[in-house]
Amino acid sequence: MNLLISNDDGVSAPGIIALEKALSQIATVRVSAPDRDHSGASNSLTLDRPLRPTFLENGFASIDGTPTDSVHLGITSLFDLEFERVVSGINSHANLGDDVIYSGTVAAATEGRFLPQPAMAVSLVNQGRNHYQTAAQVVAMLLTSNNNLSVGPRTVLNINVPDIPYDEIRGVQITRLGHRARGGEPELMVDPRGKDRYWIAAAGEGDDAGEGTDFHAVANGYVSITPIHVDMTRYDAISDLSHWIEGMK
Repeated sequence: MNLLISNDDGVSAPGIIALEKALSQIATVRVSAPDRDHSGASNSLTLDRPLRPTFLENGFASIDGTPTDSVHLGITSLFDLEFERVVSGINSHANLGDDVIYSGTVAAATEGRFLPQPAMAVSLVNQGRNHYQTAAQVVAMLLTSNNNLSVGPRTVLNINVPDIPYDEIRGVQITRLGHRARGGEPELMVDPRGKDRYWIAAAGEGDDAGEGTDFHAVANGYVSITPIHVDMTRYDAISDLSHWIEGMK
C-alpha cells in the first residue's frame, strides 16, 4: 500500500508527524505538505509563480504553496512511486458540516480523487487535549480493515475523531454533513498605523447537528465518517429551474 500524506497545518505540524509515524508501520508513505499553515485555503492552486519543493531531513517534502499544490506535486512529480491513496491530516481542529467548503485538509484529500482508493481527510475535534495518536490509530485501523470498501469514483472520506484516548472511542458511525449556524461578525482592529484591520470570526456552532450528522457522532464519542464528492450539482432543483426558464429567449 503506497500512501501520500499531506495536510493544511504545515509540514511540521504535530498531526502530520503522528500520522506519518503510525502509517509508516503499515504502508509505504511519502509526505508532501505546505511549508506553513494554510488553514482555510480550500482548493486553491498557486498559478502566479513556480513552486519550490524542499526536502527536509526526515524526507518530508516542504512546498511553498497550498495543500492542493502539495498533493498535486506529490502524486505527479516528486516521488518515484505510484500512490493508491491520499491521506490528509491530522488536522488540528474539526472539519464538520460546512467546514468542508473552506478546509485545506479536505482540499488536499480531494486532489487525490483520481487515485484508485478513496482519499481520506482526517481531523481531530480538538478540545485542548491533543489526542493526535487516537486519530492516527483510527486511520491505521481503517486502512488495515479486512472488509472490502466499494464506493463511487472521486469519493473523499471526511473523518472526524473525538479528542479522547483511543480506548474511550465508542465506535465508528457513517454520517452526513451537518450544518453550522452563521459565524460571528469580523472583529475590527486598528493597527499601529491607525489603519482598520479585520479578524475573521470563529465558525458558528452546529445548527443542523442532530442524530445522523457528523456533529452528533463526535459529540457522543464516535468517529464520524462522511462520504463526500466534488459534484456540487443540486439535482432536486433541476426540474424547478427548467420550468423557470420555459419561454425565455
